[in-house]
Amino acid sequence: MTDNATMTISELAKAIITLASEKNVMLVLAESCTGGMIAAALTDIAGSSAVLDRGLVTYSNQAKQDLLGVSDDILASYGAVSAETAIAMTTGALLKTPAAQLAASVTGIAGPGGGSQDKPVGLVHFSCQWRGKPAVHDHHIFTGDRDSVRKKSLYNSLTMIYNELK
Repeated sequence: MTDNATMTISELAKAIITLASEKNVMLVLAESCTGGMIAAALTDIAGSSAVLDRGLVTYSNQAKQDLLGVSDDILASYGAVSAETAIAMTTGALLKTPAAQLAASVTGIAGPGGGSQDKPVGLVHFSCQWRGKPAVHDHHIFTGDRDSVRKKSLYNSLTMIYNELK
């Protein structure tokens, strides 16, 4: 396998499906700004049904609350685009998906509007969490237009999942 810094989205997705299959790991995804792009990249690969239990697109705050159990307090205190929300999304995804061992989430501001001085357009928070373990968090401020921010978010999410499975 090549170094993941040089892998394409398709190569990362294939590597994730292979590693998850070999390790008998079931995945759950909680996506906001990527709107299902991570699930789409994984389901483009044959054999993904053996390792992807579900992908939840939780774009609105209400969806984050209803489907993932993200609390009013977290959303009110930190906002939808925060480390706390990304981590609550993975924790909630695991609670709602008993078959999954590994969850990944993404929440961010893809633009072109919606940013602020504290949370600029391009700010994206990521989380991966194994069942029973603390979440791993990452964040970036990506440059470019909406499409670019979303594609970079997809790539970063896949890279995080791949690194957790390695």
